[in-house]
Amino acid sequence: MDKVVLAYSGGLDTSIIIPWLKENYDLEIVAVYVDVGQGEDTEYIREKAIKSGAIKVYIEDARREFVDEYLSKAIKARAVYEGKYLLGTSFARPIITKKLVEVAEKEGAKYIAHGCTGKGNDQVRFEVSIYALNPNIKVIAPWRIWDIKSREDAIDYANSKGIEVPVTKEKIYSVDKNLWHVSHEGGDLEDIKNPHNPNMYDVVTPLEAAKDTPDIVEITFEKGNVVEVDGIHDSIEIIEYLNKLGGQHGIGIVDILENRLVGMKSRGIYETPAGTILYEAHRALEYATLDKETLHFKEVIMHKYSEIVYNGLWFTTIREAIDSFIETTQQNVTGKVKLKLYKGNVIPYGVFTENALYDKDISSFGFSELYNHKDAEGFIKLFGLPVKIKSMMSNKQKDVDA
Repeated sequence: MDKVVLAYSGGLDTSIIIPWLKENYDLEIVAVYVDVGQGEDTEYIREKAIKSGAIKVYIEDARREFVDEYLSKAIKARAVYEGKYLLGTSFARPIITKKLVEVAEKEGAKYIAHGCTGKGNDQVRFEVSIYALNPNIKVIAPWRIWDIKSREDAIDYANSKGIEVPVTKEKIYSVDKNLWHVSHEGGDLEDIKNPHNPNMYDVVTPLEAAKDTPDIVEITFEKGNVVEVDGIHDSIEIIEYLNKLGGQHGIGIVDILENRLVGMKSRGIYETPAGTILYEAHRALEYATLDKETLHFKEVIMHKYSEIVYNGLWFTTIREAIDSFIETTQQNVTGKVKLKLYKGNVIPYGVFTENALYDKDISSFGFSELYNHKDAEGFIKLFGLPVKIKSMMSNKQKDVDA
């Protein structure tokens, strides 16, 4: 029998895909659970997949690679989609796909199946990445072909097969969790008139219950890479620590109506405390160490980079090229940043670096040998010359017309 590798999470969609595949295809099912920090019981996941009909289950621990090869790039780019979304799901999908393809090649599987809906971005992210890594593998996307029309239908199907699923019709949110974030979609969030309910939070404490005393956090960077936070050096532990600390202060909640790649708007609630803190620290250090033109162009590139990641184009030349540019900009982004965390706020509390392009003697209002106040007059005349010429020509035309 041919084999199909299933991207398996143990959630609603992938739980029902196993029996559905067995009913509709003559294929052996190999389930692959890629651990990017979901914090779930992987042995329970394994047993559930086997009980549902998989012949084999791979549990791939990709947390270290996720942080060091993907999230490190996110921090250096400070990638934010549409001004809010720190791309937690988007950065996780390429590494999950990479592991799926590796297992498919190892097992000699001709197919990869996923549980993404036909309205979502993830179907694009998975399948475009599969094309890039192994164009000979075929994709099975049940949500685009089966008779199940809604999450309610999916719950009914799971119940009919005796499969335990982590959602109910009363608590029907679609949740995605990894080391970087937790996302919530669906249910009453689909009506944009509804405020979201903080009771859904998984990591972050609602502001009303956040800590009443601030914390000062110290973050050290070396060439744009986070190397230490409050004495912690391990990259995974750093993310976990900042998620816990930031979460206690109500930091990292985003409520966004974003533009999906497939053409519609979608509302999501995202929890990203560690990412929010690290981005602010990195921004503060770049303000001190990057020259104006590099900083401004990097801000422009960041928006394009975010779109590329969001749109599932990780394994492409353009992403690699922008990463190369960003890596060049990070050569002097070394130093320590202090931040105050309090009631949802991340407040700058000091920047310490040998590479600062700021000199208080030059920038102060006092005397400096490198800056003569009189020089500003000539600069302003030259800088404003195009504006002055345009005004003179306009007034001359007015005189002619008169």
